[in-house]
Amino acid sequence: PEEIRKQVDDIRTKAKANGHKVRIGVNAFAIARESEQEARAVLDEIIAKANPEAVQGFADQVKNAGKASPEGEGNWAKSSLEDLVQYNDGFRSNLIGTPEQIAERILKLKDAGADLILLGFLHFQEEVEFFGKRVITLVRELEAARDRELVAAE
Repeated sequence: PEEIRKQVDDIRTKAKANGHKVRIGVNAFAIARESEQEARAVLDEIIAKANPEAVQGFADQVKNAGKASPEGEGNWAKSSLEDLVQYNDGFRSNLIGTPEQIAERILKLKDAGADLILLGFLHFQEEVEFFGKRVITLVRELEAARDRELVAAE
């Protein structure tokens, strides 16, 4: 989230200087399971089944494209080959683990300035229902608890 916070601050500063107001979206690939070990095993399997030549080809192209960016690096300069298996560095958002771990990480992304999170799933139909019932419910509970703490502190 610290890296995201820096990017958000930079984007919002530039937008404000140009008279714009922006919303920030963060890409993430979610793997929510009952245990962190199960979630990490799914991640390992996805990476193991990736086409190494295709991923390396993509890595080469994004690094070349990044050289043309203002900072000379581009968005994927710090991405590992494993990060690039999922488009837009979705694994780097680290929404991989138990519902509790993921809910906490979502709050950290929001604290870093993310207004919305664009989610990808391995098996959309099954996983989006689990995510909604188990993770989003926790996010809402944690946000409500935070709000109560803020009110109590006033």
